Amino acid sequence: MSQVRTKIKAAAATTALAGLAVLPLAGSAHAAPAAASSHGCPSGYVCLYPNASWNGDKPIYKWYTYGAHNISNQFGVKRFFNNQTGGAIARNCTGSNGTGCQGIQTAGTYADYDYTPYNSVLLAKG
Repeated sequence: MSQVRTKIKAAAATTALAGLAVLPLAGSAHAAPAAASSHGCPSGYVCLYPNASWNGDKPIYKWYTYGAHNISNQFGVKRFFNNQTGGAIARNCTGSNGTGCQGIQTAGTYADYDYTPYNSVLLAKG
């Protein structure tokens, strides 16, 4: 009987150690570093600031999804920051729903534009 108990304890210890060896690997395999934010604009986003500055890192618009995004009542010079990743582009458009787009703002760059003529922005794959 004591021989059976010894075998059971040994099997249980082996199983427990095997389980512990797998846990850290499984947890770290799915871990990803936190996304970087810059000037209040999360990684992967395009942001618009209310003037030609970073406005204390407080954008007035943040867009994440590809496609057209309408804006309204935006006049004067504003900062447009493309903080997207993977070479995605952003464009200012004079028409609504992404029509009449001008220029290309590449990922990781910003510029100051007079927004008086713009009525939408367009986010797209590069």
